[in-house]
Amino acid sequence: MHAFRTHKCDALRKDNAGDTVKLSGWIHRIYDLGGVLFVILRDTHGLTQCVIEEGSDLFETISQWRVESVVTVTGKVRARSEETINSKMETGEIEIDIDEAELQSSADVIPFQVYEDDGAGEDIRLRYRYLDLRREGMQKKIRLRNNVIRTMREKMHAQDFQEFQTPILTASSPEGARDYLVPSRLHPGKFYALPQAPQQFKQMLMMSGFDKYFQIAPCFRDEDGRADRLAEFYQLDVEMSFVTQQDIFDTIQPVVHSIFEEFSGFTGEKREVIWCDSIPYKEAMLKYGSDKPDLRNPLEICDLTEVFSRDDVEFNAFKNVIKKDGVVRAIRVPKVGDQPRSFFDKLDSWAKGEGAFGLGYILFEKTEIPEHEEGDSFEDGIIAEIGGKGPIAKFIGPNALVEMAKISGCEAGDAIFFICNQELPAAKFAGAARDAICSALPEDHPSAREKNVYKLAWIIDFPMYEFDEKAQKIDFSHNPFSMPQGGMDDLENKEPTDIYAWQYDCICNGFELASGAIRNHRPEIMEKAFGIAGYSKDVLEEEFGGMLNAMRYGAPPHGGLAFGVDRIIMLLADEPNLREVYAFVMNGQYEDQMMQAPSIVDPALLKDLHVKVDVPKKLTDAA
Repeated sequence: MHAFRTHKCDALRKDNAGDTVKLSGWIHRIYDLGGVLFVILRDTHGLTQCVIEEGSDLFETISQWRVESVVTVTGKVRARSEETINSKMETGEIEIDIDEAELQSSADVIPFQVYEDDGAGEDIRLRYRYLDLRREGMQKKIRLRNNVIRTMREKMHAQDFQEFQTPILTASSPEGARDYLVPSRLHPGKFYALPQAPQQFKQMLMMSGFDKYFQIAPCFRDEDGRADRLAEFYQLDVEMSFVTQQDIFDTIQPVVHSIFEEFSGFTGEKREVIWCDSIPYKEAMLKYGSDKPDLRNPLEICDLTEVFSRDDVEFNAFKNVIKKDGVVRAIRVPKVGDQPRSFFDKLDSWAKGEGAFGLGYILFEKTEIPEHEEGDSFEDGIIAEIGGKGPIAKFIGPNALVEMAKISGCEAGDAIFFICNQELPAAKFAGAARDAICSALPEDHPSAREKNVYKLAWIIDFPMYEFDEKAQKIDFSHNPFSMPQGGMDDLENKEPTDIYAWQYDCICNGFELASGAIRNHRPEIMEKAFGIAGYSKDVLEEEFGGMLNAMRYGAPPHGGLAFGVDRIIMLLADEPNLREVYAFVMNGQYEDQMMQAPSIVDPALLKDLHVKVDVPKKLTDAA
């Protein structure tokens, strides 16, 4: 017989009754019912109930064992009586009569329960992550991660992609986030950087003649922690030669679709996978107030700036902003006329909590056709018979209300919520309000957020540049290595903010899953593009000289993208926090409480690296 086990803890069934078996695992639970000890044994595969009665030589020894101790038991399988069958366990029809037992490793008193969720906070769970990972829910999520990555690899290999491993120690480059730096012992005063992404390496692989590249790539970004962002993360990194934007979509979309379809039942309820039409960036910002909209939310935003500019509108709070090039964004919410006043008040309170003055609204209702002078025209039907009530309705003339309803598509019983600000902050706040309003609607409301569906789409036609208000200069708005849609002609003849790039994101249920682009493969276009963003030719050579040199020896048209592996798993597991889909992870302050990192380094090591630590006293005190 094997030294530790003949079976795994999920394997035994009624057919095994009478067999002598050996099992090893952790004590999941142990309890005494009137002189009979029940030991629930657990391994990564499942649970088995083991039994020993008072009078056995082992009874006293086993009764001293603590939960989470590792043990090996040998005994005969017996069928449970009908009334003691546990239908919640795969092995619930049998139990093991313990004849022999060996304690492999004893456990101290555990800081939180493993067999159930006892409400232990994240800090203690991360400090004792090895215990947390023993829980069934965590084991399932880690297996999900393994299975998703395995499937990704299989799908990519099936399409003739080659898998590469690019360097982890590389050069620092300005790619939108702070680098993690590593001092060089052999080159005093110089530093490596951990890669934010393998961007330049994968492009140079295309220039090296490889046609299809992929990697499950580790990436590092020194950014503030968020629930959907970690310092260290993994992405399905892809690059292809001689392709258009549509070729990339046609290649990668089936891979992502099949992964969502295959694993969508992880939480117990199968979800439909729907790809929506591609959405230009400007349309996304206007209709949804976000470049990663949750398309399960049916509410849309419209522009009512012109209506609020009319003479028969006296709402000066908006008019004064419009005079300074502001805009009015509005969200139509159908069929909320029967909602209590508290529905509107809560949304107003939400807006104030977000730093706004409130969230003005108009509730439309049927009314008499308003008085009008000869020559005024009204649409036939309900639009011409509509009026409004609410905090700002009294400032808006009847004709303006009719026009407002016409533009937004409102009918009696619908409401419009308003946001007024400069264009970008108005769009962002309207997007947040759109989500808050949808979340506030009753679940059975026709405009409530759809359930049991993954809605994916490509966001396309990103602007190449944006004006950085803080730096007061033109800068790249997305990926600096992208090809402008009009090539050199656009760079030379258009205003920078009017230039579009071959850039695209893939979004799903309010998250950005992927970002990519058709790359700039011509050095003269790259020099011009970076020059517009304020990078001199000398700086370009210093920062990206390796890639520029590669381009000068013949670079194919190429493009690619990277899907966030962790965000895909987070969505499949229905987890709002990325830390719940990793085995080992840091907390929100980027501290590894289990391994006590970051930590103070031995001065001798710093001396070898020619590094001197000079932490301001106020930061030392804060730490």
